[in-house]
Amino acid sequence: MVALVSTVAYLGLEARAVEVQCQVAAGLPRFAIVGLPDKAVGESRERVQAALAAMGLALPPKRITINLSPADLPKEGSHYDLPIALALLAAMGVTDAEQLTDWIAVGELSLDGRIVASPGVLLAAIHASEAEKGLICPSAQGAEACWASGIAVCAAPNLVSLLNHLKGTQSLPAPQPGQVRPTVPGPDLRQVKGQETARRALEIAAAGGHNLLMVGPPGAGKSLLASCLPGILPELTPSEALEVSMIASVAGNLDDGWISRSRPYRAPHHSASMAALTGGGLRVRPGEVSLAHLGVLFLDELPEFQRAVLDSLRQPLESGEVSVARANAHVTYPARVQLVAAMNPCRCGHLGDPALACSRAPRCAADYQGKVSGPLLDRIDLHVEVEPVSAADLALPPPAEGSAEVAARVAAARSIQTARLEGTAMRSNAELAGDALDIHATPDEPGRQLLMQAAEAMRLSARGYTRILRVARTIADLAGSAQVTRIHVAEALSYRRQAPRA
Repeated sequence: MVALVSTVAYLGLEARAVEVQCQVAAGLPRFAIVGLPDKAVGESRERVQAALAAMGLALPPKRITINLSPADLPKEGSHYDLPIALALLAAMGVTDAEQLTDWIAVGELSLDGRIVASPGVLLAAIHASEAEKGLICPSAQGAEACWASGIAVCAAPNLVSLLNHLKGTQSLPAPQPGQVRPTVPGPDLRQVKGQETARRALEIAAAGGHNLLMVGPPGAGKSLLASCLPGILPELTPSEALEVSMIASVAGNLDDGWISRSRPYRAPHHSASMAALTGGGLRVRPGEVSLAHLGVLFLDELPEFQRAVLDSLRQPLESGEVSVARANAHVTYPARVQLVAAMNPCRCGHLGDPALACSRAPRCAADYQGKVSGPLLDRIDLHVEVEPVSAADLALPPPAEGSAEVAARVAAARSIQTARLEGTAMRSNAELAGDALDIHATPDEPGRQLLMQAAEAMRLSARGYTRILRVARTIADLAGSAQVTRIHVAEALSYRRQAPRA
């Protein structure tokens, strides 16, 4: 007899249909799993056998073959445990195979028969919704699965209760959709003393989704400014929150079905590897640049990152997605992030300070800043010098404006952009391109003349020219101006990277 159970294989943010086929035939006793299983799937044989033993069932002394079809698609992860166990139970006649045809099953088994959480349930639920089937999943992830609308979800704590539910002798409670996680307030801009230029650049970056680089001595407040950015960004829309949650689900970071409307904020250490930052590894998991999708990726001590690791960000920053190619898989994850970076002007950090003069200037600054490639710096829209803060500045009262006031202006500018870009795939000014850039960001004649003069004097690349137009459009939005004018272009040019000081 052959029993069939449906499940899924995860490839990036795509769930592909997999059919678990179980045959129990006469022959020497064995339990084989075929169909390109990885180590975790191969070990499922031991977990399934122990889980059945905990129920008081023993495997028949026959040849048991589990085939994961299609056989040429790599199978990774522990979520195959539950569909393998159900297919085996159906082949043994313990449960009715016909009852399982309208379900997709995912979940890991423990040795005592409990069904425990596994990554990717939200993707499986969306796939089940598209296939017009129900989803069998661990009880701990029932709330997560319910975010996919229009499907029946059976969230079972263990195999025994699941089998009783399928037979009708027990009824498992229907799970409820997870709650929206309340926003946890972070640092407020009122904590930032002085730094008016940096505060203005942070507001422009938030309003248009632009990348930002802060250069300044140690203790000037660069990390504090970066940590204030999430507090002035608008909340994720429901569709964006679901998009971010899908990435968190694949990474196994979606706890208790909670979905957050706050934008992600990721700050990896400078020792992070290329796989950690852009994704990859043995099982091709999303990296920091994808976990920060539609949020902020903060890279502190930028030159301390390996140069190859930093350069791997160039393509995601441009295209908004990262493609991880491996011998057995080619996976694409979304990576539309807002890069915020911070660095010292030189290795000792005191370049230009007469009291703490750098002993190796200007060579120290040239060597240190040269660790970051020009093409990566060209992709950063706003470059701002963060001046040191004196004790007199710290003794001043808090500034009148905090995150709430700045966030209101940012939200107003973002609403203008949303209305302007309605019907397109673009979300903010940082994504303006093609005809949309020409229509909405072309400055008036005085602004155009200033931009052309600056492009010649600063030797701007085509990318740099485009990014100045985008920043100028954001500055105009903050000012409530329908037309990009000379003053907006002038301010955008002031944030463009200058040549290193000699």
